[in-house]
Order: sequence, then C-alpha cells, then structure tokens
Amino acid sequence: MTLETVDRVLDAWDQRLVAALQCDGRLTAERAAEVLGMSPRTVHRRWRALMADGVCRVIALPARPDPVGALFLRIRVLGGRLDALTAALAARPDVPFIDLSASGDEILAVSWTRPGSRDHLVFRELPATRAVTSVSAVTVLHAFAEASDWRHQVLSEAERTALAPDRTPERAELDDVDRAVLAVLEDDARAPAAAVAARTGHPESTVRRRVTRLARTGALLTQVVVDPRRLGLDIDANVLMRVAPDRLDAVGRALAVHPAVHGAFATTGASNLHVAVWVRDLEHLYRFITRDLGGLGVDGVETVIVGQAVKRPGKPAELRRP
Repeated sequence: MTLETVDRVLDAWDQRLVAALQCDGRLTAERAAEVLGMSPRTVHRRWRALMADGVCRVIALPARPDPVGALFLRIRVLGGRLDALTAALAARPDVPFIDLSASGDEILAVSWTRPGSRDHLVFRELPATRAVTSVSAVTVLHAFAEASDWRHQVLSEAERTALAPDRTPERAELDDVDRAVLAVLEDDARAPAAAVAARTGHPESTVRRRVTRLARTGALLTQVVVDPRRLGLDIDANVLMRVAPDRLDAVGRALAVHPAVHGAFATTGASNLHVAVWVRDLEHLYRFITRDLGGLGVDGVETVIVGQAVKRPGKPAELRRP
C-alpha cells in the first residue's frame, strides 16, 4: 500500500549509479564503470539522462553559520490556510526543511537558530498568525546522522569502499577563491572546471586545483538529491521516540546506520530521539517500529507520515499538495 503513485521506479542499474554518486559526487564515469562493471559510455549516457530529466542532482552542501543550532517545529494549521503559511515559511532562508503531514493539518519544519536564544519565529511570529492553532519547538542536542549521510543500499561494501574519494581531512581557512568555487558548486557539484571558471572569473587551472584540494580536505561535501520513490521507497516518515537517558547515545548511534534512516537527532522535549525514515511501504514501516525499534528498547513512539516534502536542500520549494 502506498500513499500515491509516481513515475516508474528506476531500474537496478540506474539505482546503482545513483548510489555510486552518493559515494563521491564528482565521481568520473570511467571510475564508476570500472567498479560497477559497466562501460564508460553507458555510465555517461545514464547519468546524463537522470540529470537531464531532473531525477537526480548532485549539490555541494553549503557551509552553516557558526555557531548555529536547529529547532524542530510542529505547527498545526487551520484548514484552508496551510498553503499560505507553508509558502511564507518556504521563502525564509533560515527554514531549510519543510514537510507537510499526510493528515494535511500539520507542518513539520527545521529552523536554524542561535543556540540558547529566544527564537523570534517561534515565540512571536507564528503564535501571532491566526491560521496557527499550536506550535511546538524542540532543540537539536546532537546529530547522529543527517540526510547527506544516507546511502541507498544497492552496492556492496567493497564497491562503496572502492568508489569513496581519498580524503585527508584538515581544517584550513577558505579564501575568496575557495568560497567562490563552492558557491557555484552548490547548484551543481559536478560542474566541470571550465564552467566554474567561467562563472567565477578565475583560471580553469586554478579552479581545478582548488576543487581537488577542497574535495580532499573535506571542505567540499556533496549530496545526491533524488526522489526516494524513484528508488522504490514510497513511505517517508518522522518517528519520534522516548529513550531512557542511559540508552540514548547507543540507540541513536544504532539507528544512524540503519538502512532506512536518513536523519537521527537527540533533542529536548518529551520525545528525545527523532529519526526520519524512507521505507518501501506501510508494512515495512510497521516492521521498523515493532521489530527494529522494539529490539532497541525504545520506551515510546509517535509516527508522523509525510504527505509532501515541500522544501529540502537541493529541492526547490514545491507548494502543490498531493
């Protein structure tokens, strides 16, 4: 059982090529072909088709302000006013994630905020909006896993290891050239050096060296943006749990590496562990809750199924409701 139908699920080879880009967003077709047992021409052709159709995009993750914290918001809205409030939130640069519940009466969002501050959006703007019937906000205490960490489980461990880029993480100050290069790559992390050079005004050789260094040191981090339903994962859900304090870290770490989890966070509030999951159908969601969470000794669970992912990194805000 699924909530809605979408275009066809990608075939096995396309899914493997998407997963390969998750290992290295700037992976070459030649290297992908060598590891996955395909021809470079086929890899080029399939990647080109996936990206031309908008099925798959590779973006560079923007740097976050330092220091920055995050609030998870749950906003209940009067019927008929959901779209207007969602559009207003989507226009805010400090709100990078917005989901609508499948029930159609709740907005789930993430808001960047300064840790420990009295957030103006939560305490003044939303409560003053007549369409809003209630607002709850919890603070993220620790991130066990984020969306950029999620990997589609269609490659072997040996393949993932072979496709991963060589990195020697180091903290280095970025100069204006680095920041200009990264800004261009935010929209298309696979842009060739010539295209980046044309947009930044810096020599192509300089851009090529900078991109190589930024990738090697971990300053350039990429994320593959793809509709999970095209991967056969029809159900998107947020699962809010109560976990005993002495088990919180162990449970969070275990869920961070679960194949279905694309976000795991310790938070304040009655539910102190939040995870976001993609699963094949409602039966798989039921198994996740009863078997996987039950096996970890979780004390309580609330599940909110996402009806529409309105705004996420690399995905333009889409206000049309399903």
